[in-house]
Amino acid sequence: MATLKISGLSKSFGIHTVFENISFDVKSGERIGLVGANGAGKTTLLKCIIGTEEADKGSVKAESGAVIGYLRQDFNYTTKSIREEMQEAWRDILYCEDQLRAAAAALEHHKDDPELIRRYGQLEARFEFLGGYQYESTTKKILTGLGFREEDWDRDIHAFSGGQKVRINLAAALVRHPDFLLLDEPTNHLDMDMLEWLEDYLRSYKGGLLMVSHDRYFLDAVATGILDLSHTHIRSFRGGYTRYVQTKAQQDASYEKAYEKQQEHIRQTEEYIRRYKAGIKSKQARGRQSQLDRLERLAAPTHDRSLRFHFEPPEECADKVLDVLHAAASYGPHAIFRDLSLHIRKGERVGLIGPNGAGKTTLLRLITGDKRPEGGLVVLGSNVKMGYYSQEQERLDAGLTVLEQVETAYGCGEGEARNILGMFLFSGDDVFKPISLLSGGEKARLSLLLLFLEKPNFLILDEPTNHLDIPTREIMEDAIQAFGGTSLIVSHDRYFLDKVTTRILDMEHGALTEYLGNYSYYREKKRDLEEFERDRQGVAEEAAVEETKAAETKVRQHAPKKEPSPVAAAKVEHIEMEISRQEATLKMYEMEMTAAASDPAAYEKAAEAYGAEKEKLDALYEKWEEAAAHL
Repeated sequence: MATLKISGLSKSFGIHTVFENISFDVKSGERIGLVGANGAGKTTLLKCIIGTEEADKGSVKAESGAVIGYLRQDFNYTTKSIREEMQEAWRDILYCEDQLRAAAAALEHHKDDPELIRRYGQLEARFEFLGGYQYESTTKKILTGLGFREEDWDRDIHAFSGGQKVRINLAAALVRHPDFLLLDEPTNHLDMDMLEWLEDYLRSYKGGLLMVSHDRYFLDAVATGILDLSHTHIRSFRGGYTRYVQTKAQQDASYEKAYEKQQEHIRQTEEYIRRYKAGIKSKQARGRQSQLDRLERLAAPTHDRSLRFHFEPPEECADKVLDVLHAAASYGPHAIFRDLSLHIRKGERVGLIGPNGAGKTTLLRLITGDKRPEGGLVVLGSNVKMGYYSQEQERLDAGLTVLEQVETAYGCGEGEARNILGMFLFSGDDVFKPISLLSGGEKARLSLLLLFLEKPNFLILDEPTNHLDIPTREIMEDAIQAFGGTSLIVSHDRYFLDKVTTRILDMEHGALTEYLGNYSYYREKKRDLEEFERDRQGVAEEAAVEETKAAETKVRQHAPKKEPSPVAAAKVEHIEMEISRQEATLKMYEMEMTAAASDPAAYEKAAEAYGAEKEKLDALYEKWEEAAAHL
């Protein structure tokens, strides 16, 4: 079993320690999720393992010849198309294939050259080991699973959208099928169907996986273990995300209890020493001081800073919050939807899902008034105050600082603005950072803060968990659940949808299908519908087969009967047994050739025997074809 071994890894930037003395293993067949708050150092750790960032101390070791793959985050392509990018990923296999062709051509003219035979055998074994016989079908399977049609393969790679480029990078990482695969946020920009495809693919992956992800549903579906990177150190847990949360909570509670108990013991001991160090019990006091000096003290428990907010109780509004009636929208000549209707009542928390490009964001823009419908009506109820969270963060002014943005939006002084910013983890000099220099997570938190200040009673959220770490997502879930108003949420975060939604709308092919429950309920009902459809099709196919059989039987009843010869049947069966034995013999010689790759004499002997047995197998196949024809 191949193992990727990380030992004593440390990394600092100036006086800031990112992680210190980290050690863990990733074995073949293990799928390890790496979690932690934004800024904990997860991506830096992956870069140190892959070698694009140099660690200060420690080592990364894999078995000789093991290949480590990595999901790249940049879009600086040197290739011109997806096809060329995949060929770049398969570069070593394509090189091996060229060498194999050259060796085969040389053998045509020098069939008895032992060195050529040995070389050909080594190249063929290497080509098979790298997956050379399946690389074209593997590429097609992965690109199709990630939503690319064959006509996309030769398009200009730079013309694809940001989300599509993320999927191209993911395909390039997956097709190579390395011994160890490092994935940094692999679920970003994938819709539900692609997420489920990726989960199925990774569950069948034979190599070792190390995955940075904030997608809790994905981690539950794929991970066999979790690494928690926090406060420069790492902790290991078995199982998926849900089991990790439970185990970590138990461990943290036990540690806090042990720490408090030790602190109480230290206080009592120090009080005894102070009271009796100069009296009749001074000897006992000195003994207790010695014990205290030798005591291995537990470090104080650490707690991450987290958001502290909840939406204010919303103002009352009409029972009918939103009516979309027979709406139509298009993009250029392409119709996104026609005759689409939607109704949302007060207090509902509605999840809007569907494939990328189905028109979810377009529908939100019709509701918010950023786009006019080409037909139909969009009507908000009386006293409905809408608050819109856009995944594009358009409301943020790149020319302002964080503090200036809040002061401008809220019309307040610096002191009050700082108090509000502190609730959203902006403190100290962070408030003077230009918005143009904020990270994705910081922009998401600031947009959430502006939404909070609007005091809406109807929340419209477009991918609200993008760029947020898991602790922030959990606080946002609690805030929306406690919010007494109405919510319409577009999200690919299935865990989030499970927690907050009471109704799911599935948007596909320009239509909405309603499911009265959360995401898990939607999945269960959709599977039931798919099963019903498969059963219905199966019944129809069975009827067609039976009809065909009946017609064939009728034809046979009127045709002259010709029984197969028992002698011919026995001959075919005998030859098939001989072929099975001969194939087993060939497999044995293949193993001998592989084992003798470093010994030319032994390899030549095994290759000669292999050639002789191969000729016998070819002759048996010819005999089988002749006998089968007579049968």
